[in-house]
Amino acid sequence: MGKYLDPRADLTFKKVFGEHKNLVISLLNAMLPLKDDERVESIEYWPAEKVPKRTQVEKDSIVDVCCKDNKHREFIVEMQMSWTESFKKRVLLNASKAYVAQSESGEDYDTLQPVYALNFVNENFQKDMDDYYHYYHLVHDQHTDKVIDGFHLVFIELKKFKPHSFSEKKMQVLWLRFLTEINAKTLEAPVELLENPEVSEALKIVEIAAYTPAEMRAYDKFWDNVSVQKTLDNARKREIEAFKRELEQVKQALTETKAKVQKAKAIVQEAKTIVQEAKAKEQEAKAKEQEAKAKEQEAKDKLMQTARNLKAMNIMTVEQIAKATGLTVEVIDDLQTN
Repeated sequence: MGKYLDPRADLTFKKVFGEHKNLVISLLNAMLPLKDDERVESIEYWPAEKVPKRTQVEKDSIVDVCCKDNKHREFIVEMQMSWTESFKKRVLLNASKAYVAQSESGEDYDTLQPVYALNFVNENFQKDMDDYYHYYHLVHDQHTDKVIDGFHLVFIELKKFKPHSFSEKKMQVLWLRFLTEINAKTLEAPVELLENPEVSEALKIVEIAAYTPAEMRAYDKFWDNVSVQKTLDNARKREIEAFKRELEQVKQALTETKAKVQKAKAIVQEAKTIVQEAKAKEQEAKAKEQEAKAKEQEAKDKLMQTARNLKAMNIMTVEQIAKATGLTVEVIDDLQTN
């Protein structure tokens, strides 16, 4: 075992930042997007009854330190060991509660001060982004210089942080190195951390020698709970992924079924069209047949009338009329001329 305990644990994080005002002030000034004239100068920790209530799951995976400064700005600092998308909403909810609580004393709205939520996340949740620092606040959709100063939400993905460049804020780099490089395996702290007075003080606080056996048991239990929670979260994620895959398969099958139904409908419609065309042709044929029969009957009638007229004129014999018209002698004999 190394010389230090991991500062991300509930016990150590709260000892460093929940019991030493100068250290949490340094952390806030390093991590938050504050202008020079907005820097935190002094703080008071929230009373226990004001700290947001936690579910058992959150107690096992979330560490928090809450305070306000001399300007009455509210600060919620959290270390989140596991991550779900619902945490964003929970962070916003707790920040909203802190903001609303300022008006409970009946003070004017003009006295309401902004709430800052600083969240260290021990997992990568913005997988499509390389940056480890994510700052959310209320800005105009088109004119980003227009800001409503009420909520400032900062999420820092610890696993993405790499101290590759000191172009960033120096204290931000040092505190992030403290949170990401110091753990139970650390035998010797980096020189850069030891040379900084505030981080060096934090290092002394997380030295194993400073903790009682009871505190060490609590420390170990915290990591056991984190491990169990991570196992449960991973199992839940696998279940969700499996459900999503099954849902996608059902959607795919439904899409294929719909395609088959549409194809069948098209075939039925095509068959109906063929039947309708056949019926139309049949009707057309019948009409032509009727027309032909009518013409044939008309020709017969005219022929009979011609034979009748010739017979009435009595200028030709029956045999001559039969030869001229193609009618039989018997038919001509039966013709009535009057």
